[in-house]
Amino acid sequence: MEKYRGKKVLIVGLGKTGFALINLFNQHECQIKVTDIKPIFDLNKQVKRLKKINPTPAMTLGEHKDEDFIEADVVVYSSSVDPGMPQLQKAREHGAEVFGEFAFAYANCDKPVIAVCGSKGRSTITHMIGFALKLDKKNVFVGGTNSEPFCNFLMLPNKDEIDYVVVEVSPFQLQSMDNFQPILAVYPNIEERVIEGRFKTAGEYIENSLKVLKNLNPESFLIVNFDKLSSNSMLRNSQAQTFWYSRKSFVKMGVLAEIQGTHFHEKRIHSNIHYHSEFRVINMRIVGQNNRENLLAAITACKALKVSDASIQTCIEKFPGIPHRMEFVIEKNGVKFYNDAKSETMEELSETLSNLKPPIILIAGGRDTEQNYEGFADIIKEKVRLMVLVGECKENMNRLIGDATQTFLVGSFDESILLAYQKSRTGDTVILCPGNEATDIFRDYEEKGSYFKKLIFQL
Repeated sequence: MEKYRGKKVLIVGLGKTGFALINLFNQHECQIKVTDIKPIFDLNKQVKRLKKINPTPAMTLGEHKDEDFIEADVVVYSSSVDPGMPQLQKAREHGAEVFGEFAFAYANCDKPVIAVCGSKGRSTITHMIGFALKLDKKNVFVGGTNSEPFCNFLMLPNKDEIDYVVVEVSPFQLQSMDNFQPILAVYPNIEERVIEGRFKTAGEYIENSLKVLKNLNPESFLIVNFDKLSSNSMLRNSQAQTFWYSRKSFVKMGVLAEIQGTHFHEKRIHSNIHYHSEFRVINMRIVGQNNRENLLAAITACKALKVSDASIQTCIEKFPGIPHRMEFVIEKNGVKFYNDAKSETMEELSETLSNLKPPIILIAGGRDTEQNYEGFADIIKEKVRLMVLVGECKENMNRLIGDATQTFLVGSFDESILLAYQKSRTGDTVILCPGNEATDIFRDYEEKGSYFKKLIFQL
Protein backbone atom coordinates (compact mmCIF):
# COMPACT_ATOMS: atom_id res chain seq x y z
CA MET A 1 0.00 0.00 0.00
CA GLU A 2 2.97 2.34 0.44
CA LYS A 3 3.13 2.85 -3.31
CA TYR A 4 -0.17 4.79 -3.10
CA ARG A 5 1.03 7.24 -0.44
CA GLY A 6 0.27 10.85 -1.40
CA LYS A 7 -1.45 9.97 -4.69
CA LYS A 8 -4.64 11.54 -6.04
CA VAL A 9 -7.40 9.01 -5.38
CA LEU A 10 -10.97 9.17 -6.68
CA ILE A 11 -13.53 7.02 -4.85
CA VAL A 12 -16.73 6.31 -6.78
CA GLY A 13 -19.76 5.53 -4.62
CA LEU A 14 -20.59 6.78 -1.12
CA GLY A 15 -21.91 3.67 0.59
CA LYS A 16 -20.23 1.72 3.39
CA THR A 17 -17.58 0.52 0.96
CA GLY A 18 -16.82 4.10 -0.07
CA PHE A 19 -16.22 5.17 3.53
CA ALA A 20 -14.03 2.12 4.13
CA LEU A 21 -11.90 3.20 1.15
CA ILE A 22 -11.69 6.77 2.48
CA ASN A 23 -10.38 5.46 5.81
CA LEU A 24 -7.87 3.24 4.03
CA PHE A 25 -6.42 5.95 1.76
CA ASN A 26 -6.43 8.51 4.58
CA GLN A 27 -3.98 6.26 6.40
CA HIS A 28 -1.62 6.77 3.47
CA GLU A 29 -2.07 10.55 3.26
CA CYS A 30 -3.66 10.43 -0.19
CA GLN A 31 -5.46 13.36 -1.83
CA ILE A 32 -8.99 11.99 -1.79
CA LYS A 33 -12.00 13.04 -3.84
CA VAL A 34 -15.35 11.27 -3.78
CA THR A 35 -18.08 11.20 -6.40
CA ASP A 36 -21.61 9.80 -6.39
CA ILE A 37 -24.30 10.00 -9.04
CA LYS A 38 -27.03 10.48 -6.42
CA PRO A 39 -28.15 14.08 -5.81
CA ILE A 40 -26.97 15.77 -2.63
CA PHE A 41 -30.43 15.74 -0.97
CA ASP A 42 -30.30 11.90 -1.09
CA LEU A 43 -26.87 11.92 0.56
CA ASN A 44 -27.40 14.22 3.55
CA LYS A 45 -26.21 11.66 6.11
CA GLN A 46 -23.16 10.75 4.03
CA VAL A 47 -22.21 14.41 3.52
CA LYS A 48 -22.47 15.13 7.27
CA ARG A 49 -20.24 12.13 7.92
CA LEU A 50 -17.76 13.25 5.25
CA LYS A 51 -17.46 16.69 6.81
CA LYS A 52 -16.37 15.12 10.10
CA ILE A 53 -13.39 13.45 8.38
CA ASN A 54 -10.07 15.24 8.68
CA PRO A 55 -8.98 16.19 6.09
CA THR A 56 -12.43 16.41 4.50
CA PRO A 57 -12.42 14.85 1.00
CA ALA A 58 -13.43 16.95 -1.98
CA MET A 59 -16.89 16.00 -3.29
CA THR A 60 -18.73 15.83 -6.59
CA LEU A 61 -22.35 14.80 -6.05
CA GLY A 62 -25.28 14.42 -8.43
CA GLU A 63 -23.02 13.79 -11.43
CA HIS A 64 -19.74 12.25 -12.53
CA LYS A 65 -17.39 14.88 -13.98
CA ASP A 66 -14.87 13.70 -16.58
CA GLU A 67 -12.15 15.92 -15.11
CA ASP A 68 -12.36 14.14 -11.74
CA PHE A 69 -11.52 10.86 -13.43
CA ILE A 70 -8.88 12.32 -15.76
CA GLU A 71 -6.99 14.05 -12.93
CA ALA A 72 -6.86 11.01 -10.64
CA ASP A 73 -3.85 8.70 -10.23
CA VAL A 74 -6.04 5.93 -8.81
CA VAL A 75 -9.78 5.33 -9.23
CA VAL A 76 -11.56 2.79 -7.00
CA TYR A 77 -15.30 2.12 -7.36
CA SER A 78 -17.80 0.12 -5.30
CA SER A 79 -19.50 -3.01 -6.64
CA SER A 80 -22.78 -1.12 -7.21
CA VAL A 81 -21.04 0.99 -9.90
CA ASP A 82 -21.20 -0.26 -13.49
CA PRO A 83 -17.61 -1.17 -14.52
CA GLY A 84 -18.51 -0.17 -18.09
CA MET A 85 -19.08 3.46 -17.08
CA PRO A 86 -17.46 5.73 -19.74
CA GLN A 87 -15.63 7.85 -17.18
CA LEU A 88 -13.73 4.80 -15.91
CA GLN A 89 -12.45 4.18 -19.43
CA LYS A 90 -11.38 7.83 -19.72
CA ALA A 91 -9.43 7.47 -16.48
CA ARG A 92 -7.60 4.44 -17.92
CA GLU A 93 -6.83 6.32 -21.14
CA HIS A 94 -5.20 9.09 -19.08
CA GLY A 95 -2.99 6.67 -17.19
CA ALA A 96 -4.94 6.11 -13.97
CA GLU A 97 -5.04 2.77 -12.21
CA VAL A 98 -8.70 1.74 -12.11
CA PHE A 99 -10.05 -0.93 -9.74
CA GLY A 100 -13.26 -2.22 -8.31
CA GLU A 101 -13.01 -2.21 -4.49
CA PHE A 102 -12.86 -6.01 -4.33
CA ALA A 103 -10.23 -6.18 -7.09
CA PHE A 104 -8.15 -3.50 -5.37
CA ALA A 105 -8.19 -5.37 -2.07
CA TYR A 106 -7.28 -8.65 -3.77
CA ALA A 107 -4.41 -7.02 -5.68
CA ASN A 108 -2.94 -5.89 -2.36
CA CYS A 109 -3.66 -9.05 -0.38
CA ASP A 110 -0.83 -11.55 0.03
CA LYS A 111 -2.77 -14.10 2.10
CA PRO A 112 -4.61 -17.27 0.96
CA VAL A 113 -8.15 -16.34 -0.11
CA ILE A 114 -11.21 -18.56 0.33
CA ALA A 115 -14.07 -17.40 -1.91
CA VAL A 116 -17.77 -18.16 -1.48
CA CYS A 117 -19.50 -17.56 -4.82
CA GLY A 118 -22.96 -18.18 -6.29
CA SER A 119 -26.27 -16.39 -5.85
CA LYS A 120 -27.61 -17.15 -2.35
CA GLY A 121 -26.22 -18.23 1.00
CA ARG A 122 -22.82 -16.60 0.48
CA SER A 123 -22.77 -14.57 3.70
CA THR A 124 -23.79 -17.45 5.95
CA ILE A 125 -21.30 -19.92 4.44
CA THR A 126 -18.52 -17.32 4.62
CA HIS A 127 -19.14 -16.71 8.32
CA MET A 128 -19.47 -20.44 9.06
CA ILE A 129 -16.09 -21.19 7.48
CA GLY A 130 -14.51 -18.27 9.34
CA PHE A 131 -16.10 -19.42 12.62
CA ALA A 132 -14.70 -22.96 12.27
CA LEU A 133 -11.24 -21.73 11.28
CA LYS A 134 -11.13 -19.47 14.34
CA LEU A 135 -12.13 -22.43 16.53
CA ASP A 136 -9.17 -24.24 14.95
CA LYS A 137 -6.84 -21.48 16.25
CA LYS A 138 -6.41 -19.79 12.87
CA ASN A 139 -6.25 -16.01 12.45
CA VAL A 140 -8.97 -15.15 9.96
CA PHE A 141 -10.44 -12.10 8.22
CA VAL A 142 -14.08 -12.56 7.15
CA GLY A 143 -15.60 -10.06 4.74
CA GLY A 144 -16.39 -9.17 1.16
CA THR A 145 -19.76 -7.63 2.05
CA ASN A 146 -20.93 -4.02 2.31
CA SER A 147 -20.87 -4.31 6.11
CA GLU A 148 -17.29 -5.65 6.07
CA PRO A 149 -15.65 -4.72 2.74
CA PHE A 150 -12.61 -6.73 1.62
CA CYS A 151 -10.51 -3.54 1.74
CA ASN A 152 -10.90 -3.47 5.55
CA PHE A 153 -8.39 -6.33 5.61
CA LEU A 154 -5.73 -3.89 4.41
CA MET A 155 -6.27 -1.76 7.54
CA LEU A 156 -5.83 -4.58 10.06
CA PRO A 157 -2.94 -3.86 12.43
CA ASN A 158 -2.22 -7.62 12.56
CA LYS A 159 -2.77 -8.41 8.87
CA ASP A 160 0.66 -10.03 8.61
CA GLU A 161 -0.51 -12.63 11.16
CA ILE A 162 -3.67 -13.57 9.21
CA ASP A 163 -3.75 -17.20 8.03
CA TYR A 164 -6.81 -17.04 5.76
CA VAL A 165 -8.99 -14.36 4.17
CA VAL A 166 -12.55 -15.68 3.77
CA VAL A 167 -14.70 -13.55 1.46
CA GLU A 168 -18.01 -13.76 -0.28
CA VAL A 169 -17.82 -12.64 -3.88
CA SER A 170 -20.80 -11.72 -6.04
CA PRO A 171 -21.09 -11.72 -9.84
CA PHE A 172 -21.00 -7.90 -9.58
CA GLN A 173 -17.51 -8.04 -8.06
CA LEU A 174 -16.32 -10.67 -10.52
CA GLN A 175 -17.51 -8.58 -13.48
CA SER A 176 -14.36 -6.45 -13.39
CA MET A 177 -11.89 -9.20 -12.37
CA ASP A 178 -9.97 -11.60 -14.58
CA ASN A 179 -7.10 -12.68 -12.32
CA PHE A 180 -8.96 -13.81 -9.20
CA GLN A 181 -7.44 -17.08 -7.97
CA PRO A 182 -8.59 -18.24 -4.52
CA ILE A 183 -7.16 -21.39 -2.95
CA LEU A 184 -10.73 -22.63 -2.43
CA ALA A 185 -14.03 -21.67 -4.05
CA VAL A 186 -17.54 -22.62 -2.89
CA TYR A 187 -20.59 -22.77 -5.18
CA PRO A 188 -23.87 -23.38 -3.29
CA ASN A 189 -26.10 -22.40 -6.25
CA ILE A 190 -26.26 -20.27 -9.39
CA GLU A 191 -29.54 -18.63 -10.33
CA GLU A 192 -30.56 -17.31 -13.73
CA ARG A 193 -30.90 -13.56 -13.35
CA VAL A 194 -31.19 -10.54 -15.59
CA ILE A 195 -30.14 -7.37 -13.77
CA GLU A 196 -30.85 -4.10 -15.51
CA GLY A 197 -27.74 -2.04 -16.10
CA ARG A 198 -25.34 -4.88 -15.30
CA PHE A 199 -26.31 -8.23 -16.84
CA LYS A 200 -28.45 -8.06 -19.98
CA THR A 201 -29.02 -11.82 -20.12
CA ALA A 202 -29.14 -14.71 -17.66
CA GLY A 203 -26.25 -16.24 -19.59
CA GLU A 204 -24.08 -13.19 -18.89
CA TYR A 205 -24.93 -13.40 -15.18
CA ILE A 206 -24.03 -17.12 -15.05
CA GLU A 207 -20.82 -16.56 -17.02
CA ASN A 208 -19.66 -13.99 -14.48
CA SER A 209 -20.69 -16.23 -11.60
CA LEU A 210 -18.42 -18.99 -12.96
CA LYS A 211 -15.50 -16.69 -13.79
CA VAL A 212 -13.46 -18.00 -10.85
CA LEU A 213 -13.21 -21.44 -12.46
CA LYS A 214 -10.89 -20.18 -15.20
CA ASN A 215 -8.07 -19.58 -12.73
CA LEU A 216 -8.38 -22.66 -10.53
CA ASN A 217 -5.65 -25.29 -10.87
CA PRO A 218 -5.03 -28.83 -9.55
CA GLU A 219 -3.83 -27.40 -6.23
CA SER A 220 -7.08 -25.45 -5.73
CA PHE A 221 -10.21 -26.78 -4.02
CA LEU A 222 -13.72 -26.48 -5.44
CA ILE A 223 -16.77 -27.11 -3.22
CA VAL A 224 -20.09 -27.62 -5.04
CA ASN A 225 -23.72 -28.34 -4.09
CA PHE A 226 -24.47 -31.73 -5.66
CA ASP A 227 -28.25 -31.32 -5.31
CA LYS A 228 -28.35 -28.14 -7.39
CA LEU A 229 -25.25 -28.08 -9.61
CA SER A 230 -24.22 -31.67 -10.37
CA SER A 231 -25.32 -31.27 -14.00
CA ASN A 232 -23.18 -28.17 -14.63
CA SER A 233 -20.44 -29.26 -17.04
CA MET A 234 -18.07 -26.39 -16.20
CA LEU A 235 -18.09 -27.30 -12.51
CA ARG A 236 -17.78 -31.02 -13.25
CA ASN A 237 -14.79 -30.47 -15.55
CA SER A 238 -12.85 -28.04 -13.37
CA GLN A 239 -9.12 -28.65 -12.94
CA ALA A 240 -9.48 -28.11 -9.19
CA GLN A 241 -9.87 -30.85 -6.60
CA THR A 242 -13.66 -30.98 -6.51
CA PHE A 243 -15.65 -31.99 -3.44
CA TRP A 244 -19.45 -32.20 -3.43
CA TYR A 245 -22.03 -31.89 -0.69
CA SER A 246 -25.66 -33.00 -0.47
CA ARG A 247 -28.58 -33.03 1.96
CA LYS A 248 -29.32 -36.47 0.54
CA SER A 249 -27.35 -39.66 1.10
CA PHE A 250 -24.59 -40.47 -1.41
CA VAL A 251 -25.11 -44.13 -0.40
CA LYS A 252 -28.81 -44.13 -1.34
CA MET A 253 -28.10 -42.18 -4.54
CA GLY A 254 -25.43 -44.71 -5.50
CA VAL A 255 -22.68 -42.14 -6.07
CA LEU A 256 -20.51 -42.74 -2.98
CA ALA A 257 -17.86 -44.59 -4.97
CA GLU A 258 -17.77 -41.91 -7.69
CA ILE A 259 -17.36 -38.65 -5.76
CA GLN A 260 -15.72 -37.26 -2.67
CA GLY A 261 -17.50 -34.94 -0.33
CA THR A 262 -20.03 -34.54 2.46
CA HIS A 263 -23.56 -35.88 2.78
CA PHE A 264 -26.34 -36.50 5.28
CA HIS A 265 -26.82 -40.20 6.04
CA GLU A 266 -28.60 -41.96 8.95
CA LYS A 267 -29.09 -38.76 10.97
CA ARG A 268 -25.43 -37.76 10.81
CA ILE A 269 -23.20 -35.75 8.51
CA HIS A 270 -20.56 -37.92 6.87
CA SER A 271 -17.50 -36.66 5.00
CA ASN A 272 -14.89 -38.76 3.17
CA ILE A 273 -12.44 -35.94 2.34
CA HIS A 274 -8.87 -36.89 3.32
CA TYR A 275 -10.35 -39.37 5.84
CA HIS A 276 -13.83 -40.37 7.01
CA SER A 277 -15.54 -38.15 9.59
CA GLU A 278 -18.98 -38.23 11.21
CA PHE A 279 -20.66 -35.23 12.83
CA ARG A 280 -23.69 -35.07 15.16
CA VAL A 281 -26.42 -32.55 14.34
CA ILE A 282 -28.85 -32.80 17.26
CA ASN A 283 -27.70 -29.60 19.00
CA MET A 284 -27.55 -27.10 16.13
CA ARG A 285 -28.48 -23.48 16.90
CA ILE A 286 -29.19 -22.54 13.29
CA VAL A 287 -32.59 -23.38 11.84
CA GLY A 288 -34.03 -23.84 8.37
CA GLN A 289 -33.34 -26.00 5.34
CA ASN A 290 -31.23 -23.34 3.61
CA ASN A 291 -29.01 -22.97 6.66
CA ARG A 292 -28.54 -26.74 6.86
CA GLU A 293 -27.37 -26.70 3.23
CA ASN A 294 -25.05 -23.80 4.06
CA LEU A 295 -23.63 -25.80 6.97
CA LEU A 296 -22.85 -28.75 4.68
CA ALA A 297 -20.99 -26.38 2.34
CA ALA A 298 -18.94 -24.97 5.22
CA ILE A 299 -18.12 -28.44 6.60
CA THR A 300 -16.96 -29.59 3.16
CA ALA A 301 -14.71 -26.54 2.80
CA CYS A 302 -13.28 -27.05 6.28
CA LYS A 303 -12.58 -30.72 5.64
CA ALA A 304 -10.73 -29.78 2.44
CA LEU A 305 -8.64 -27.33 4.49
CA LYS A 306 -7.95 -30.04 7.12
CA VAL A 307 -9.72 -28.24 9.95
CA SER A 308 -9.95 -30.58 12.95
CA ASP A 309 -13.12 -32.63 13.45
CA ALA A 310 -13.46 -31.19 16.96
CA SER A 311 -13.55 -27.62 15.62
CA ILE A 312 -16.10 -28.57 12.94
CA GLN A 313 -18.32 -30.30 15.54
CA THR A 314 -18.17 -27.22 17.78
CA CYS A 315 -19.07 -25.01 14.81
CA ILE A 316 -22.13 -27.20 14.13
CA GLU A 317 -23.30 -26.82 17.74
CA LYS A 318 -22.31 -23.22 18.49
CA PHE A 319 -22.54 -21.20 15.24
CA PRO A 320 -25.34 -18.67 15.94
CA GLY A 321 -25.99 -17.53 12.37
CA ILE A 322 -24.99 -14.16 10.97
CA PRO A 323 -26.31 -10.94 12.46
CA HIS A 324 -29.97 -10.13 11.72
CA ARG A 325 -30.59 -13.22 9.52
CA MET A 326 -32.31 -15.88 11.63
CA GLU A 327 -29.56 -15.24 14.16
CA PHE A 328 -29.77 -17.24 17.39
CA VAL A 329 -29.57 -14.79 20.29
CA ILE A 330 -30.07 -16.70 23.54
CA GLU A 331 -32.21 -19.29 25.30
CA LYS A 332 -33.98 -18.14 28.49
CA ASN A 333 -36.05 -20.52 30.62
CA GLY A 334 -36.53 -22.91 27.70
CA VAL A 335 -37.51 -20.12 25.27
CA LYS A 336 -35.27 -19.53 22.23
CA PHE A 337 -34.86 -16.02 20.82
CA TYR A 338 -33.95 -15.33 17.19
CA ASN A 339 -33.17 -12.06 15.41
CA ASP A 340 -34.34 -11.93 11.79
CA ALA A 341 -34.47 -8.14 11.45
CA LYS A 342 -33.29 -8.27 7.83
CA SER A 343 -36.59 -9.82 6.71
CA GLU A 344 -38.32 -6.61 5.68
CA THR A 345 -40.92 -7.99 3.26
CA MET A 346 -43.85 -10.32 3.84
CA GLU A 347 -42.33 -12.80 1.38
CA GLU A 348 -39.19 -12.98 3.53
CA LEU A 349 -41.30 -13.27 6.68
CA SER A 350 -43.18 -16.19 5.13
CA GLU A 351 -39.94 -17.93 4.15
CA THR A 352 -38.56 -17.51 7.68
CA LEU A 353 -41.69 -18.96 9.28
CA SER A 354 -41.62 -21.93 6.90
CA ASN A 355 -38.13 -22.76 8.23
CA LEU A 356 -39.19 -22.75 11.91
CA LYS A 357 -41.01 -25.32 13.98
CA PRO A 358 -44.05 -24.13 15.97
CA PRO A 359 -44.95 -22.86 18.52
CA ILE A 360 -43.69 -19.41 17.47
CA ILE A 361 -44.19 -15.99 19.01
CA LEU A 362 -43.75 -13.51 16.16
CA ILE A 363 -42.80 -9.85 16.64
CA ALA A 364 -43.60 -8.03 13.39
CA GLY A 365 -44.31 -4.57 12.00
CA GLY A 366 -42.48 -1.40 11.08
CA ARG A 367 -42.83 1.38 8.57
CA ASP A 368 -46.16 1.65 6.73
CA THR A 369 -45.34 1.34 3.02
CA GLU A 370 -48.80 0.15 1.92
CA GLN A 371 -47.44 -3.36 1.55
CA ASN A 372 -49.85 -6.14 0.59
CA TYR A 373 -50.52 -8.43 3.57
CA GLU A 374 -53.10 -10.62 1.86
CA GLY A 375 -52.20 -14.24 1.25
CA PHE A 376 -50.01 -14.66 4.34
CA ALA A 377 -52.66 -15.64 6.88
CA ASP A 378 -52.25 -19.39 6.25
CA ILE A 379 -48.54 -19.59 7.14
CA ILE A 380 -49.18 -17.50 10.27
CA LYS A 381 -52.11 -19.69 11.30
CA GLU A 382 -49.98 -22.82 10.78
CA LYS A 383 -46.83 -21.67 12.58
CA VAL A 384 -47.54 -18.76 14.94
CA ARG A 385 -49.07 -19.25 18.39
CA LEU A 386 -49.03 -15.55 19.20
CA MET A 387 -48.25 -12.41 17.18
CA VAL A 388 -47.15 -9.03 18.54
CA LEU A 389 -47.53 -6.10 16.11
CA VAL A 390 -45.72 -2.79 16.53
CA GLY A 391 -44.94 0.26 14.40
CA GLU A 392 -46.72 2.39 11.81
CA CYS A 393 -48.19 -0.58 9.93
CA LYS A 394 -49.62 -2.50 12.90
CA GLU A 395 -53.25 -1.47 12.23
CA ASN A 396 -53.10 -2.54 8.56
CA MET A 397 -51.42 -5.84 9.45
CA ASN A 398 -53.96 -6.53 12.18
CA ARG A 399 -56.89 -5.81 9.88
CA LEU A 400 -55.70 -8.25 7.20
CA ILE A 401 -53.87 -11.03 9.07
CA GLY A 402 -54.56 -10.42 12.77
CA ASP A 403 -57.34 -13.03 12.87
CA ALA A 404 -54.93 -15.80 11.82
CA THR A 405 -53.72 -16.21 15.42
CA GLN A 406 -53.87 -14.55 18.84
CA THR A 407 -52.64 -11.00 18.14
CA PHE A 408 -51.60 -8.08 20.34
CA LEU A 409 -50.92 -4.49 19.25
CA VAL A 410 -48.44 -2.52 21.35
CA GLY A 411 -47.32 1.09 21.43
CA SER A 412 -43.54 0.72 21.51
CA PHE A 413 -40.81 -1.64 20.39
CA ASP A 414 -39.64 -2.15 23.98
CA GLU A 415 -43.17 -3.16 24.94
CA SER A 416 -43.31 -5.72 22.13
CA ILE A 417 -40.28 -7.57 23.51
CA LEU A 418 -41.55 -7.52 27.09
CA LEU A 419 -45.02 -8.76 26.08
CA ALA A 420 -43.57 -11.56 23.92
CA TYR A 421 -41.44 -12.75 26.83
CA GLN A 422 -44.32 -12.53 29.33
CA LYS A 423 -46.57 -14.61 27.05
CA SER A 424 -43.87 -17.20 26.22
CA ARG A 425 -43.81 -20.78 27.49
CA THR A 426 -41.08 -23.42 27.62
CA GLY A 427 -40.50 -24.71 24.08
CA ASP A 428 -41.56 -21.49 22.36
CA THR A 429 -39.44 -19.68 19.77
CA VAL A 430 -39.63 -15.88 19.95
CA ILE A 431 -38.47 -14.25 16.72
CA LEU A 432 -38.18 -10.67 15.53
CA CYS A 433 -39.19 -10.90 11.88
CA PRO A 434 -40.65 -7.50 10.91
CA GLY A 435 -41.91 -8.17 7.39
CA ASN A 436 -41.71 -4.38 6.99
CA GLU A 437 -39.01 -1.74 6.75
CA ALA A 438 -37.38 -0.64 10.01
CA THR A 439 -37.26 3.06 9.17
CA ASP A 440 -40.39 4.08 11.10
CA ILE A 441 -38.26 4.62 14.22
CA PHE A 442 -34.89 3.01 13.41
CA ARG A 443 -32.11 4.04 11.03
CA ASP A 444 -32.09 0.62 9.35
CA TYR A 445 -32.66 -3.08 10.06
CA GLU A 446 -29.21 -3.41 11.64
CA GLU A 447 -30.03 -0.84 14.31
CA LYS A 448 -33.39 -2.53 14.93
CA GLY A 449 -31.82 -5.98 15.27
CA SER A 450 -29.06 -4.73 17.55
CA TYR A 451 -31.57 -2.99 19.82
CA PHE A 452 -33.68 -6.17 19.92
CA LYS A 453 -30.66 -8.15 21.12
CA LYS A 454 -29.86 -5.52 23.73
CA LEU A 455 -33.40 -5.72 25.12
CA ILE A 456 -33.33 -9.54 25.17
CA PHE A 457 -30.17 -9.60 27.27
CA GLN A 458 -31.78 -7.15 29.70
CA LEU A 459 -34.84 -9.33 30.33
